[in-house]
Amino acid sequence: MDFSEDDSVDAVTASFADTPDPRLREVMDSLVRHLHGFLREVRPSLAEWERGIEFLTAIGQKCDEHRQEFILFSDVLGASMLVETMEAARQSGGASGATGEESDATASTVLGPFHVVRSPERALGDSIDSVGTGEPCLIEGSVSTPDGTPVPGARIDVWQADDHGFYDVQVPDAQPLGNGRGLFTADDEGRFWFRSIVPAHYPIPTDGPVGALLTATKRHPYRPAHVHFIVEAPGHVPVTTHVFVAGSAYLDSDAVFAVKQSLVRDFAPVDDPDAAARHGLPTPFRRARFDVVLQPASS
Repeated sequence: MDFSEDDSVDAVTASFADTPDPRLREVMDSLVRHLHGFLREVRPSLAEWERGIEFLTAIGQKCDEHRQEFILFSDVLGASMLVETMEAARQSGGASGATGEESDATASTVLGPFHVVRSPERALGDSIDSVGTGEPCLIEGSVSTPDGTPVPGARIDVWQADDHGFYDVQVPDAQPLGNGRGLFTADDEGRFWFRSIVPAHYPIPTDGPVGALLTATKRHPYRPAHVHFIVEAPGHVPVTTHVFVAGSAYLDSDAVFAVKQSLVRDFAPVDDPDAAARHGLPTPFRRARFDVVLQPASS
């Protein structure tokens, strides 16, 4: 049978008819339908299609052990946040509301392209900042279930940019590997706390094909100041999330669409020498509280 525009979808989906995995066949059939529909709508020239292939190739070539350009591409298209939102709704057993917020568990956000280095294990109260620049802060909180039951021994993986907006892997000459990162274990009452610095807002990397796309579409590359969290515990649904710094620039226009109001926290100034001494911090310092709620896993 001759391949034509009218029968292209049928011809290609038929080639997947013997796919043993039903989910894989479902995904491929849908991909073909939407891709061919997109092409018929946009009607790219051959030169434009080749440019698109070159763009995707460049994304792959920009990926290495310290950077994931495909995640960045997914982020700026809002795909990462859409998948996160749908997954959170699936885990909670229903559709999320119009805001994408979940009523019980802590809201999820994107992983981001820089969770590419294992966070060093640290004791509660340790500092994740080994450079010594920036405004010192204390971040504390607890891990519990929706009914308030503490989750002892929960694992809290955190990572953040420095006060100049860079992650350790971006500037290895200025930050040692592991700076701004920590893996903590909640105490018997589900509590955690650690020292850090107040992160800065920053641009996502713009020296690759995703940055070129933002420039071409006149979109800014900035993210508001935030700290990344992955919190998990046996028998519970893990959450990948952020805590955002209240008052930061770009809270209303995050380049990767990840801000949720429930995740914004005040990093309040504290001018209390006794409190500072207890936590090994100078006076004054900033303090933020971020309590995390995990859904019990379905049985």
